[in-house]
Amino acid sequence: MGLGGIVFAFVEGPARGWASPAVSAAAVIGVVALGAFAWAERRVPQPMLPLRFFRDRVFAGANALTLLVYAALGGGLFFVPLALIQVHGLPATAAGAALLPFILIMFALSRWAGRLADRVGPRAPLAIGPLIAAAGFVALALPSTAAGYWSGFLPGIVVLGVGMSVTVAPLTTAVMNAAGADSAGIASGINNAVSRAAGVLAVAALGALMAWAFGAALPGQLDRHEVPAAVASLVLEQRSRLAAIELPAGLDPATLAATRQAVNEAFASGYRLVMLASAALCALGAALAAVLMRTSATEDRLRR
Repeated sequence: MGLGGIVFAFVEGPARGWASPAVSAAAVIGVVALGAFAWAERRVPQPMLPLRFFRDRVFAGANALTLLVYAALGGGLFFVPLALIQVHGLPATAAGAALLPFILIMFALSRWAGRLADRVGPRAPLAIGPLIAAAGFVALALPSTAAGYWSGFLPGIVVLGVGMSVTVAPLTTAVMNAAGADSAGIASGINNAVSRAAGVLAVAALGALMAWAFGAALPGQLDRHEVPAAVASLVLEQRSRLAAIELPAGLDPATLAATRQAVNEAFASGYRLVMLASAALCALGAALAAVLMRTSATEDRLRR
Protein backbone atom coordinates (compact mmCIF):
# COMPACT_ATOMS: atom_id res chain seq x y z
CA MET A 1 0.00 0.00 0.00
CA GLY A 2 2.83 2.39 0.80
CA LEU A 3 4.69 1.97 -2.46
CA GLY A 4 1.49 1.70 -4.48
CA GLY A 5 0.05 4.91 -3.07
CA ILE A 6 3.19 6.94 -3.69
CA VAL A 7 3.70 5.55 -7.21
CA PHE A 8 0.05 6.25 -8.09
CA ALA A 9 0.43 9.84 -6.91
CA PHE A 10 3.55 10.42 -9.01
CA VAL A 11 2.10 8.75 -12.11
CA GLU A 12 -1.31 10.40 -12.00
CA GLY A 13 -0.26 13.78 -10.62
CA PRO A 14 0.81 15.33 -13.95
CA ALA A 15 -2.38 14.19 -15.71
CA ARG A 16 -5.02 14.73 -12.99
CA GLY A 17 -3.35 17.65 -11.22
CA TRP A 18 -1.44 17.49 -7.94
CA ALA A 19 -4.45 18.91 -6.06
CA SER A 20 -6.74 16.14 -7.33
CA PRO A 21 -8.48 14.33 -4.44
CA ALA A 22 -7.40 10.93 -5.81
CA VAL A 23 -3.75 11.99 -6.09
CA SER A 24 -3.70 13.64 -2.64
CA ALA A 25 -5.42 10.66 -1.03
CA ALA A 26 -3.00 8.20 -2.67
CA ALA A 27 0.02 10.20 -1.48
CA VAL A 28 -1.30 10.39 2.10
CA ILE A 29 -2.19 6.68 2.13
CA GLY A 30 1.27 5.82 0.78
CA VAL A 31 3.16 7.83 3.39
CA VAL A 32 0.96 6.61 6.27
CA ALA A 33 1.21 2.98 5.12
CA LEU A 34 5.01 3.11 4.94
CA GLY A 35 5.12 4.66 8.40
CA ALA A 36 2.79 1.94 9.72
CA PHE A 37 4.97 -0.71 8.09
CA ALA A 38 8.09 0.61 9.85
CA TRP A 39 6.17 0.84 13.15
CA ALA A 40 4.97 -2.77 12.85
CA GLU A 41 8.38 -4.12 11.86
CA ARG A 42 9.92 -2.67 15.03
CA ARG A 43 7.43 -4.53 17.22
CA VAL A 44 6.80 -7.98 15.74
CA PRO A 45 9.04 -10.81 17.05
CA GLN A 46 10.00 -12.05 13.56
CA PRO A 47 10.04 -8.98 11.26
CA MET A 48 10.11 -9.34 7.49
CA LEU A 49 12.45 -6.32 7.41
CA PRO A 50 14.67 -6.31 10.54
CA LEU A 51 15.34 -2.60 11.07
CA ARG A 52 18.20 -3.39 13.48
CA PHE A 53 20.39 -4.11 10.46
CA PHE A 54 20.33 -0.42 9.59
CA ARG A 55 22.22 0.44 12.80
CA ASP A 56 25.35 -0.78 11.02
CA ARG A 57 26.89 2.12 9.11
CA VAL A 58 28.08 -0.06 6.26
CA PHE A 59 24.74 -1.82 5.82
CA ALA A 60 22.81 1.45 6.00
CA GLY A 61 25.24 3.20 3.66
CA ALA A 62 25.20 0.34 1.13
CA ASN A 63 21.40 0.29 1.02
CA ALA A 64 21.18 4.08 0.76
CA LEU A 65 23.61 3.85 -2.16
CA THR A 66 21.49 1.06 -3.67
CA LEU A 67 18.37 3.21 -3.41
CA LEU A 68 19.98 6.20 -5.12
CA VAL A 69 21.97 4.40 -7.83
CA TYR A 70 19.19 2.01 -8.83
CA ALA A 71 16.73 4.90 -8.83
CA ALA A 72 19.01 6.68 -11.28
CA LEU A 73 19.47 3.53 -13.34
CA GLY A 74 15.82 2.48 -13.46
CA GLY A 75 14.47 5.98 -13.97
CA GLY A 76 17.15 7.27 -16.34
CA LEU A 77 17.34 4.25 -18.62
CA PHE A 78 13.55 4.18 -18.89
CA PHE A 79 13.75 7.35 -21.00
CA VAL A 80 16.73 6.50 -23.23
CA PRO A 81 14.74 4.09 -25.46
CA LEU A 82 11.86 6.59 -25.51
CA ALA A 83 14.21 9.27 -26.83
CA LEU A 84 15.64 6.91 -29.43
CA ILE A 85 12.17 5.87 -30.63
CA GLN A 86 10.12 9.06 -30.37
CA VAL A 87 12.76 11.66 -31.27
CA HIS A 88 15.50 9.87 -33.20
CA GLY A 89 13.26 7.50 -35.15
CA LEU A 90 14.75 4.13 -34.20
CA PRO A 91 12.46 1.09 -34.34
CA ALA A 92 11.64 -0.48 -30.97
CA THR A 93 13.96 -3.45 -31.51
CA ALA A 94 16.93 -1.22 -32.30
CA ALA A 95 16.17 1.01 -29.32
CA GLY A 96 16.20 -2.03 -27.04
CA ALA A 97 19.43 -3.29 -28.57
CA ALA A 98 20.98 0.13 -27.96
CA LEU A 99 21.47 -0.81 -24.30
CA LEU A 100 23.28 -4.08 -25.07
CA PRO A 101 26.76 -2.50 -24.67
CA PHE A 102 25.81 -1.59 -21.09
CA ILE A 103 24.91 -5.20 -20.32
CA LEU A 104 28.00 -6.63 -22.04
CA ILE A 105 30.33 -4.27 -20.18
CA MET A 106 28.84 -5.26 -16.82
CA PHE A 107 29.15 -8.94 -17.77
CA ALA A 108 32.80 -8.52 -18.77
CA LEU A 109 33.91 -6.41 -15.79
CA SER A 110 31.92 -7.89 -12.89
CA ARG A 111 34.56 -10.45 -11.88
CA TRP A 112 37.32 -7.85 -12.03
CA ALA A 113 35.24 -5.50 -9.87
CA GLY A 114 34.68 -8.25 -7.31
CA ARG A 115 38.43 -8.91 -7.05
CA LEU A 116 39.06 -5.18 -6.72
CA ALA A 117 36.66 -4.98 -3.77
CA ASP A 118 38.42 -7.94 -2.14
CA ARG A 119 41.77 -6.16 -2.42
CA VAL A 120 40.93 -2.59 -1.43
CA GLY A 121 37.63 -2.92 0.43
CA PRO A 122 34.26 -1.62 -0.75
CA ARG A 123 34.53 2.03 0.22
CA ALA A 124 36.73 3.27 -2.64
CA PRO A 125 34.87 1.43 -5.47
CA LEU A 126 31.52 2.51 -4.03
CA ALA A 127 32.64 6.14 -3.97
CA ILE A 128 34.27 6.08 -7.43
CA GLY A 129 31.85 3.82 -9.35
CA PRO A 130 28.74 6.00 -8.89
CA LEU A 131 30.76 9.07 -9.92
CA ILE A 132 31.68 7.32 -13.17
CA ALA A 133 28.00 6.40 -13.62
CA ALA A 134 27.08 10.06 -12.98
CA ALA A 135 29.47 11.06 -15.77
CA GLY A 136 27.71 8.57 -18.03
CA PHE A 137 24.34 10.16 -17.33
CA VAL A 138 25.79 13.62 -18.01
CA ALA A 139 27.09 12.32 -21.35
CA LEU A 140 23.62 10.95 -22.13
CA ALA A 141 22.17 14.41 -21.49
CA LEU A 142 24.32 16.00 -24.22
CA PRO A 143 22.92 14.67 -27.55
CA SER A 144 20.89 17.09 -29.63
CA THR A 145 17.69 16.09 -31.39
CA ALA A 146 19.74 15.50 -34.54
CA ALA A 147 22.40 13.30 -32.89
CA GLY A 148 22.93 9.71 -34.01
CA TYR A 149 23.24 6.69 -31.75
CA TRP A 150 26.95 5.97 -32.26
CA SER A 151 28.25 9.45 -31.49
CA GLY A 152 25.40 10.78 -29.35
CA PHE A 153 24.32 7.90 -27.08
CA LEU A 154 26.89 5.10 -27.18
CA PRO A 155 29.67 7.01 -25.30
CA GLY A 156 27.36 7.72 -22.37
CA ILE A 157 26.08 4.13 -22.32
CA VAL A 158 29.67 2.82 -22.24
CA VAL A 159 30.71 5.14 -19.39
CA LEU A 160 27.55 4.23 -17.48
CA GLY A 161 28.31 0.54 -17.93
CA VAL A 162 31.82 0.98 -16.54
CA GLY A 163 30.51 2.94 -13.56
CA MET A 164 27.88 0.35 -12.69
CA SER A 165 30.41 -2.47 -13.12
CA VAL A 166 32.68 -0.83 -10.54
CA THR A 167 29.68 -0.39 -8.21
CA VAL A 168 27.52 -3.52 -8.26
CA ALA A 169 29.88 -6.30 -7.09
CA PRO A 170 31.40 -4.29 -4.20
CA LEU A 171 27.91 -3.19 -3.22
CA THR A 172 26.69 -6.78 -2.92
CA THR A 173 29.82 -7.74 -0.98
CA ALA A 174 29.37 -4.83 1.45
CA VAL A 175 25.73 -5.70 2.16
CA MET A 176 26.32 -9.41 2.68
CA ASN A 177 29.36 -9.01 4.92
CA ALA A 178 27.89 -6.20 6.99
CA ALA A 179 24.97 -8.43 8.00
CA GLY A 180 27.15 -11.45 8.76
CA ALA A 181 26.97 -15.02 7.46
CA ASP A 182 23.96 -15.99 9.60
CA SER A 183 21.84 -13.18 8.15
CA ALA A 184 23.17 -13.11 4.60
CA GLY A 185 19.90 -14.32 3.09
CA ILE A 186 17.83 -11.64 4.82
CA ALA A 187 20.40 -8.97 3.93
CA SER A 188 20.32 -10.00 0.27
CA GLY A 189 16.53 -9.92 0.27
CA ILE A 190 16.47 -6.44 1.81
CA ASN A 191 18.99 -5.11 -0.70
CA ASN A 192 17.11 -6.60 -3.65
CA ALA A 193 13.84 -5.16 -2.36
CA VAL A 194 15.47 -1.74 -2.02
CA SER A 195 16.78 -1.87 -5.59
CA ARG A 196 13.38 -2.91 -7.03
CA ALA A 197 11.50 -0.29 -5.02
CA ALA A 198 14.02 2.34 -6.13
CA GLY A 199 13.35 1.57 -9.79
CA VAL A 200 9.57 1.68 -9.40
CA LEU A 201 9.60 4.96 -7.48
CA ALA A 202 12.15 6.54 -9.82
CA VAL A 203 10.20 5.76 -12.98
CA ALA A 204 7.16 7.39 -11.41
CA ALA A 205 9.01 10.40 -9.95
CA LEU A 206 11.24 11.08 -12.96
CA GLY A 207 8.24 10.51 -15.21
CA ALA A 208 6.46 13.31 -13.36
CA LEU A 209 9.57 15.48 -13.75
CA MET A 210 9.67 14.68 -17.47
CA ALA A 211 5.99 15.50 -17.94
CA TRP A 212 6.39 18.82 -16.12
CA ALA A 213 9.49 19.85 -18.08
CA PHE A 214 7.98 18.83 -21.42
CA GLY A 215 4.75 20.68 -20.69
CA ALA A 216 6.64 23.78 -19.57
CA ALA A 217 8.90 23.83 -22.66
CA LEU A 218 6.34 22.95 -25.33
CA PRO A 219 4.48 26.33 -25.65
CA GLY A 220 7.75 28.22 -26.00
CA GLN A 221 9.06 25.81 -28.62
CA LEU A 222 5.83 26.06 -30.61
CA ASP A 223 6.15 29.86 -30.56
CA ARG A 224 9.85 29.76 -31.47
CA HIS A 225 9.19 27.57 -34.51
CA GLU A 226 6.22 29.76 -35.51
CA VAL A 227 3.67 26.94 -35.46
CA PRO A 228 0.19 28.23 -36.39
CA ALA A 229 -2.09 28.80 -33.40
CA ALA A 230 -4.67 26.22 -34.48
CA VAL A 231 -2.04 23.51 -34.84
CA ALA A 232 -0.33 24.54 -31.60
CA SER A 233 -3.62 24.22 -29.73
CA LEU A 234 -4.14 20.67 -30.99
CA VAL A 235 -0.58 19.76 -30.01
CA LEU A 236 -0.93 21.20 -26.50
CA GLU A 237 -4.05 19.13 -25.92
CA GLN A 238 -1.89 15.99 -26.35
CA ARG A 239 1.05 17.08 -24.19
CA SER A 240 0.63 14.04 -21.91
CA ARG A 241 1.80 11.85 -24.85
CA LEU A 242 5.22 13.55 -24.88
CA ALA A 243 6.97 13.15 -28.25
CA ALA A 244 4.39 10.58 -29.42
CA ILE A 245 1.95 13.42 -30.12
CA GLU A 246 -0.03 12.78 -33.32
CA LEU A 247 0.09 15.73 -35.66
CA PRO A 248 -3.02 16.73 -37.66
CA ALA A 249 -3.34 15.23 -41.13
CA GLY A 250 -3.00 17.46 -44.16
CA LEU A 251 -0.35 19.84 -42.81
CA ASP A 252 1.96 21.36 -45.39
CA PRO A 253 5.55 20.03 -45.22
CA ALA A 254 6.99 23.20 -43.68
CA THR A 255 4.43 23.35 -40.87
CA LEU A 256 4.73 19.62 -40.27
CA ALA A 257 8.53 19.85 -39.95
CA ALA A 258 8.35 22.91 -37.68
CA THR A 259 5.76 21.31 -35.39
CA ARG A 260 7.65 18.04 -35.14
CA GLN A 261 10.88 19.89 -34.34
CA ALA A 262 9.13 21.91 -31.63
CA VAL A 263 7.80 18.74 -30.03
CA ASN A 264 11.21 17.06 -30.22
CA GLU A 265 12.97 20.04 -28.67
CA ALA A 266 10.46 20.11 -25.82
CA PHE A 267 11.03 16.39 -25.25
CA ALA A 268 14.80 16.96 -25.27
CA SER A 269 14.41 19.60 -22.55
CA GLY A 270 12.68 17.13 -20.26
CA TYR A 271 15.01 14.28 -21.23
CA ARG A 272 18.10 16.32 -20.35
CA LEU A 273 16.61 17.25 -16.99
CA VAL A 274 15.93 13.57 -16.23
CA MET A 275 19.50 12.57 -17.18
CA LEU A 276 20.96 15.32 -14.98
CA ALA A 277 18.69 14.30 -12.11
CA SER A 278 19.94 10.72 -12.51
CA ALA A 279 23.53 11.98 -12.47
CA ALA A 280 22.79 13.91 -9.27
CA LEU A 281 21.37 10.77 -7.63
CA CYS A 282 24.55 8.83 -8.48
CA ALA A 283 26.79 11.63 -7.17
CA LEU A 284 24.79 11.78 -3.94
CA GLY A 285 25.14 8.03 -3.61
CA ALA A 286 28.92 8.32 -3.98
CA ALA A 287 29.01 10.96 -1.24
CA LEU A 288 26.94 8.80 1.10
CA ALA A 289 29.19 5.81 0.48
CA ALA A 290 32.28 7.87 1.30
CA VAL A 291 30.75 9.21 4.52
CA LEU A 292 28.74 6.27 5.88
CA MET A 293 31.17 3.50 4.98
CA ARG A 294 34.29 4.75 6.64
CA THR A 295 34.19 2.34 9.57
CA SER A 296 37.72 0.97 9.48
CA ALA A 297 36.94 -2.17 11.49
CA THR A 298 34.24 -3.19 9.07
CA GLU A 299 36.46 -2.48 6.06
CA ASP A 300 39.15 -4.69 7.58
CA ARG A 301 36.60 -7.47 8.02
CA LEU A 302 35.43 -7.07 4.41
CA ARG A 303 39.00 -7.29 3.11
CA ARG A 304 39.46 -10.59 4.94
